Amino acid sequence: MEPYNTQFTLSRDYLAECFDQSLPYGKRAKPNFLFPALLFACAVCLLVFTEQSKFLGFLLIALAVLELIHVRYRRTWWLARQMWGRSANSEVSLSIDQEGVRTQTPYTQTALLWADTERVIETDLGLILVAKQGAQQYLSKSLFSVELISEIIALNGN
Repeated sequence: MEPYNTQFTLSRDYLAECFDQSLPYGKRAKPNFLFPALLFACAVCLLVFTEQSKFLGFLLIALAVLELIHVRYRRTWWLARQMWGRSANSEVSLSIDQEGVRTQTPYTQTALLWADTERVIETDLGLILVAKQGAQQYLSKSLFSVELISEIIALNGN
């Protein structure tokens, strides 16, 4: 594989693509409604079956509602957190070679070696590199040629 270098901006659109394409393959692909349900059940039990102050029951109901809002708007919340970060809207230098993938922003520098990559998942708009430790790195196909995408997938096929 010939070394490949490019730059892109870590914009809101890129981050939204990253979230949308990575979500089905992430650890939390399905929303967790069990936790808010348990909070609500505990709150009802506290309100109905105890003579204690009602404050704790209402607090648990508020936390359950807050958790449901978090589940409903998780994409928006994730994007907002990313855009508040220092790396938002900064230039990312991406290098791919025989050893692995390296990214560098003015604030961070990461490397994912092919030897540390468990698999490459191809999505409609990008590639998800899954490290053996479980971490994932998303790369948009718009950054690469069709030949390079094929090489990246083939490199992981060994």
